[in-house]
Amino acid sequence: MTKLKAIIIEDEPLARDLIKNFLSSEKDIELIGEFDNGFSGLKAINELKPDIVFLDVQMPKLTGIELLELLDEYPKIIFTTAYDEFAIKAFELNAVDYLLKPFSKERFKQALSKVGTKTSNNIEQLKNHVLKSTAINKIVVKSSNNVVVIPINDIIYFESEDDYVMIYTRTGKHLKHITMKVLEEQLDASKFVRIHRSFIINVDELTKIEKFGKDNYQVILNGNIKLSVSRLRYQELKQFLNL
Repeated sequence: MTKLKAIIIEDEPLARDLIKNFLSSEKDIELIGEFDNGFSGLKAINELKPDIVFLDVQMPKLTGIELLELLDEYPKIIFTTAYDEFAIKAFELNAVDYLLKPFSKERFKQALSKVGTKTSNNIEQLKNHVLKSTAINKIVVKSSNNVVVIPINDIIYFESEDDYVMIYTRTGKHLKHITMKVLEEQLDASKFVRIHRSFIINVDELTKIEKFGKDNYQVILNGNIKLSVSRLRYQELKQFLNL
């Protein structure tokens, strides 16, 4: 019988050791690798094609949720997390299994028994739910074979491109597969404001609002970037700026 291949992506050595210990008694599962950060874990998923991934939600540089955004195909995922309430609620709502640290061997075996029944749709729902539950501080995009991490403060504005968004920074632009609506829900509302169905701006980059034509307005951003403001969004922008 062919064994299922598993990897561990977890930045805490004790948590990795616990999972390894529990897996040692699972005759149908072979551990083929362990990784202490999201970047090496992402590379391992693409190269080793594991059947099961034990994935920590909170890791420095690249979180488990951000790693999911970069995958084209999902292996069976069992999340591990030390906290927190919103994530756990999301897991429960979307019926994707998780292990709350510290977890028992009984709970571990229970998660293993469930993982084979979950679908990629659950992962998509979970990913969107968690991302909507907290303001993001960075955005991760794929560029050819590279992963680019963009600090949120480096972003000047976003432009809608159907189901994609173009991200403009001082050093270039990056295309990400996400809708404007979902992105808007993830951004810090005290820092980013939507001025048009096609544009969300970083208000720290705003230098001027000027009339454009008879009844229209446009914003001027650092770098003399000029973007149209819709009439509805102009009223919201004025309220945002207490004008």
